[in-house]
Amino acid sequence: MVKKVFTYKGKTLAELKKLSLKELTELLPARQRRSLKRGFTDYQKRLLDKIRKDSNGSYNKIIKTHCRDMIILPNMIGMTILVYNGKEFVPVNIQEEMIGHYLGEFALTRKKVEHSAPGVGATRSSANISVR
Repeated sequence: MVKKVFTYKGKTLAELKKLSLKELTELLPARQRRSLKRGFTDYQKRLLDKIRKDSNGSYNKIIKTHCRDMIILPNMIGMTILVYNGKEFVPVNIQEEMIGHYLGEFALTRKKVEHSAPGVGATRSSANISVR
């Protein structure tokens, strides 16, 4: 089997990394394009600074962020970023297919409801069972 090379809108990963932010913006979907044209917030700028330092090797800490609305850019690929989901920091390993998505999409805020057996007194029939 031949391994397929990743492309995003006809561009390889190396070509995407060489693009300027303005050129990359034109490839993204409308919502992300509009968000990037407005500019980054202060929290997003801080996160991008940490990512740049980490790729240079001058930032030695694990990157943690509350910035769930950050759009995944090509220079983030291969990193693991801890994203806050409202209770804890969830590790998000960024891959090529995630370009253009938001960080918050991969750190779910709600868990699946898992019910166990009903307790004593939960139904009329369980009220008659002795509790010895």
